[in-house]
Amino acid sequence: MKLGIVGLPNVGKSTLFNSLTKAGAESANYPFCTIDPNVGIVPVPDERIKLLGDFYHSKKVTPAVVEFVDIAGLVKGASKGEGLGNQFLANIREVDAIVHVVRCFEDDNVVHVDGSIDPLRDIETINLELIFSDLEILERRIAKTTKTARMDKAAAKELEMLNRLKQHLEDGKDAILFETENEDEETWLEEYNLLTNKPVIYAANVSENDLPDDGTSNSHVQKVREYAAGHQSEVFVVCAEIEAEISELDDNEKQEFLEDLGLKESGLDKLIEASYRTLGLMSFLTAGEDETRAWTIKVGTKAPQAAGKIHTDFERGFIKAEVVNYKDLLDCGSYNGAREKGLVRMEGKEYIVKDGDVILFRFNV
Repeated sequence: MKLGIVGLPNVGKSTLFNSLTKAGAESANYPFCTIDPNVGIVPVPDERIKLLGDFYHSKKVTPAVVEFVDIAGLVKGASKGEGLGNQFLANIREVDAIVHVVRCFEDDNVVHVDGSIDPLRDIETINLELIFSDLEILERRIAKTTKTARMDKAAAKELEMLNRLKQHLEDGKDAILFETENEDEETWLEEYNLLTNKPVIYAANVSENDLPDDGTSNSHVQKVREYAAGHQSEVFVVCAEIEAEISELDDNEKQEFLEDLGLKESGLDKLIEASYRTLGLMSFLTAGEDETRAWTIKVGTKAPQAAGKIHTDFERGFIKAEVVNYKDLLDCGSYNGAREKGLVRMEGKEYIVKDGDVILFRFNV
């Protein structure tokens, strides 16, 4: 899973990225301090693999990972080269979803690039830049498709859709809200890899005081939530400064620190949960003495395709999947104990893998 972090300068974007990844992206109180795209790989917090690793005395425990790409703060006109320009938009074309950090805190010591705190204006500024960048992509595609449309029926159909989509974007609407009319149009839309066709998760960056009630009493956060609800997006409330402190602590200290703040989980935990929900992802597990590991797949994935995540040979020669729920396995105290209670099942090619399944694949190539 690859997430791109965007936002205006000085909204706490790089502070959040640093704390999520501990990658040390430069962070300062002025625009454009992040010059190159920063990339950080973060393990997905998952208590299940720790418990299974202890259960099997595994030599190695491997979590699923998320890749974060942080780009320089965007400003009005970025798509036309203002600030550090469109080069940064290219850096997030390959991500699965966009995390849009929105400033919802007041602080006279941190200047706002537009002079005041207004999350909806900020969201609109970024959205317009993403739309302008997408329109450039579409215009190039239209020019190319126009040349072949007279002689090619498929190209003519695509051109008709391209013009509809262009109008949709020019009306200020994201591509993700565009209604395709058939499977061909769905395929074309995916091919264009448009920024506004990616799901967005809004990170409402608040002060420490707004964390205990999850931003409920913060009017800026409420505006972001209302906006997101109308755009099929998720919102999570985070304090980038607190995340920076949490990132310096070990697991035990982190838990105590969160409890002292009246919090159940960190911003990273909330972001990863929101990302999994937004992208329709989940994890199945493999476990044993050599390694216990989490594997990320789409919800609804069948057993052979899940096996293919481990190795293509597993999918090609798939025979059966031996499946047990991780909790049933731990509760029974041993694999044989779970088998005796009938909790270990043999599943075939049509089995849809469930979150938390511990699977042993049987295959023959």
